[in-house]
Amino acid sequence: MPHQPSPRSARSTLRAPGLDWLLMLAVLALVTLGSLLVWSATSHRDDLTLGDPTAYLKKQLVNVAIGLVLLVIVMATDHRWVRIVAPLVYLASIVGLVMVLTMGSTINGSRSWLELGGMSIQPSEFAKLAVVIGMALLVAERAENHWHNQVGTAEVVGMLVIAGVPAALIMLQPDLGTMLVLSATVFGVLATSGAPRRWLALLGVGGVTAAAVAVAAGFLKQYQVDRFMAFTNPDLDPRGAGYNTEQARIAVGNGGLFGQGLFHGSQTRAGFVPEQHTDFIFTVAGEELGLVGAGVLIALIGIVIWRALAIARHTDDVFGRVAAAGIACWFGFQAFQNVGMCLGIMPVTGVPLPFVSYGGSSMFAGMLAIGLLQNIHLRSTASLPTRYIMPVRVLASR
Repeated sequence: MPHQPSPRSARSTLRAPGLDWLLMLAVLALVTLGSLLVWSATSHRDDLTLGDPTAYLKKQLVNVAIGLVLLVIVMATDHRWVRIVAPLVYLASIVGLVMVLTMGSTINGSRSWLELGGMSIQPSEFAKLAVVIGMALLVAERAENHWHNQVGTAEVVGMLVIAGVPAALIMLQPDLGTMLVLSATVFGVLATSGAPRRWLALLGVGGVTAAAVAVAAGFLKQYQVDRFMAFTNPDLDPRGAGYNTEQARIAVGNGGLFGQGLFHGSQTRAGFVPEQHTDFIFTVAGEELGLVGAGVLIALIGIVIWRALAIARHTDDVFGRVAAAGIACWFGFQAFQNVGMCLGIMPVTGVPLPFVSYGGSSMFAGMLAIGLLQNIHLRSTASLPTRYIMPVRVLASR
C-alpha cells in the first residue's frame, strides 16, 4: 500500500509558495523610475551637485542598495524572531525621536533630522513602521492568549497608547506631514483589526476637534497655518505660502499626455519647483513623462498597496494580517498626500513619495516594510488561492 502523507505534511508543502513577485517587481520598477526622476531633478542643480550631474543619482542608488539588503534580511528572518524583535524596534524609534528633540537638526522649520556619521536620519520615518508592528503585536498577543480575535476597549486603548507616544514626540518637532500619515495609518490599523465602530467614529470626531483646537490655540507654526490657507486658496499668496503649490501645478500641467521628455522638463530645468527631488518628485514625472508616465507611476504604487492587502487577506496569522493591512494604509495615504499636494488637492506638508523620492530614511523604512510583507507571505499557510491549494491537496493524498 503506498505511503499516505499526513495532512500535516501536505499542509507543510504549501507553506512556502515563494516570493510575491508582483509586489517585488512593482517595488523595483518604482525605485528605478524614482532614481531616474531624482537624476533629472538634480542634474542641472550645481548648488546641490557641486558640479557632478550624477551626484544624487549615485546617492539614491546607494540608498536603494542598502534598502534592498534590509529587505532581504527581514524577509529571511524567522517569523518568530520578527515578533521578538518588534518591541525593540518600537523602543528604538522612541529613542530616535527623543534624540531628535534634544540634538536634531532643523530643516524647513521642523526639527526632524539626526546627523550621524555624515548621514541625515529621520527617525519619524521608522516610527511609522514601529507603530504598525507594535499595534499588530498587541492584537496578536491578545488573540493568542485569550483564544479570540475580537478587539475590545482594552485593545483599542492599548493600541492608542502605542501610537500616542511617538505621535506626541512627532508633534513636538513639529512634523505635521508625518503626523497626518501616522494618524491615517493608526485609523486604518484599528479599522482592519476589527475595532468597534463606535471607537472609529469617536476617533474621527476627536481628530477633527483636536486639529481645530490646535489651530485656534496656536500650537501650529505660522508657516504651517499659511500653507493650509494657501491650500484653500492658492491665489491668496502666490509668491509666498502658495508658491510651491502654484509651481507644482504648472509643472504637472506642462506635461500634457506624453510629457516633455526625461531631462527636458522646462519647469524642472529652470528650478521653479522647490524640493523637487524629494517632496515634489511627482511633478517631475508629470512634466517629463506626462499623464501616461505619471499614471504608470501611480499604478505601480497601487499594485504595492493591492499586494499588501492581498497578503493581509490570505494570511491566517493575526500579527501578519494586521501588520500587512497597516503597511497598506501607510503607503496608501502617504502616496495620496504626496501626489495630492503636487496637484493642489491636499495641503503642502512635506512627505516623500514612497520608493520614489530622494532620501535614505524613507527608502530604508519602506524596504523594511516590504521585507516584512514578504516574510508574512512566505510564512503564510493561506497565501495560495483555494483554486491552487485544493488540487495540490488532492494530489498529495493519492
